[in-house]
Amino acid sequence: MNLRIEVNGLVARVTLTRSEMRNAFNDEVIAEITQAFTQLGSREDVRVIALAAEGSAFCAGADLNWMRQMADFSREENLADAGKLAEMLRVIYECPKPTIARVQGDVYAGGMGLVAACDVAVECGVSGLLFE
Repeated sequence: MNLRIEVNGLVARVTLTRSEMRNAFNDEVIAEITQAFTQLGSREDVRVIALAAEGSAFCAGADLNWMRQMADFSREENLADAGKLAEMLRVIYECPKPTIARVQGDVYAGGMGLVAACDVAVECGVSGLLFE
């Protein structure tokens, strides 16, 4: 599992837990984020979803090791992979609950997509206290 999901009161918190990889995403993370926002978005007891991350970086975009593996993908495999990334961002963007990106540290490439897909972004610093 590359995420920690907590529901505390009316607030759900989805936390990226790959700090050793600067919370870069790969196909597993994409699937987990998509599933988390789909499920939390449909829960009656959740009023808002915060997307956060462990460590000094919010998200460095795509995992470079994963991208190296994709170099050998066929055109069809690359299209399917891109579709999964687009679906993840669409699920966050169209989530029926308000979404907040709780950003600390660096954000690069696809990590900016995660921030942009949320309704609100707040910069918290590495030791920020928002939603804690």
